[in-house]
Amino acid sequence: MEPEESMAVSDFLIKGNLLKQGAEARVYRDTFLGKSTIIKERFPKKYRHPLLDEKLTHRRTVQEVRSIQRCRKAGMFLIQYCIPTPVVHFVDYTSHCIFLEDIVDSVTVRDHIVSTQQRPHPGLTLEHLAPLAAKVGQIIAKMHDEDVVHGDLTTSNMLLRTSGDVVGDAAELSLVLIDFGLSYISALPEDKGVDLYVLEKAFLSTHPNTEALFQKLLKSYAASSKKSSAVIKKLDEVRLRGRKRSMVG
Repeated sequence: MEPEESMAVSDFLIKGNLLKQGAEARVYRDTFLGKSTIIKERFPKKYRHPLLDEKLTHRRTVQEVRSIQRCRKAGMFLIQYCIPTPVVHFVDYTSHCIFLEDIVDSVTVRDHIVSTQQRPHPGLTLEHLAPLAAKVGQIIAKMHDEDVVHGDLTTSNMLLRTSGDVVGDAAELSLVLIDFGLSYISALPEDKGVDLYVLEKAFLSTHPNTEALFQKLLKSYAASSKKSSAVIKKLDEVRLRGRKRSMVG
């Protein structure tokens, strides 16, 4: 990219609406090519040597874009094999910015589960959320079958489009996976098992009393993935290691 193009990217960062800032990146919302767009900027880390920081930041940006594109290509010809992720509109490897589709009219799966649990009829909670859990399991299974490891699976990194039926059949739910900043490509069942373990820990700590719901998710994962048996076996091993570490302290 030419210097003047990088300057144009900086203009978006200046006038864009800052949505959040984490340890690794800032996230903005702005208009790009006439569309509402999310801009993710990986900023320099002052505590690292500049050359090392540039190398690591470039690699993480490349991995993130590669993972998203790999997911999107999975459903290029058959929509039933689609792994829903935001469209990548533009990437600037000089400023380490990724311009992504803004998933409008959506809520995080985290917020949807929390609001459902707070309804006045708690006995219906699992019934309402079971199709959503099944859908999440299906999508993660497809992602893992493409050897994409997300690295930060939480219900906050899943968006549910609210324009459709959010409590209907799993096939009708519109879900999108986001934030592939820690993702990478791996065919190892161990890495996929750890991915599921991260989700399990995050799921059960964020959403108390949903153990049966997570089991529904795993059952759907096992039924949807061609490689699930080896991954579930590794998940059990990772769980055992986690329990041993907790006992030791």
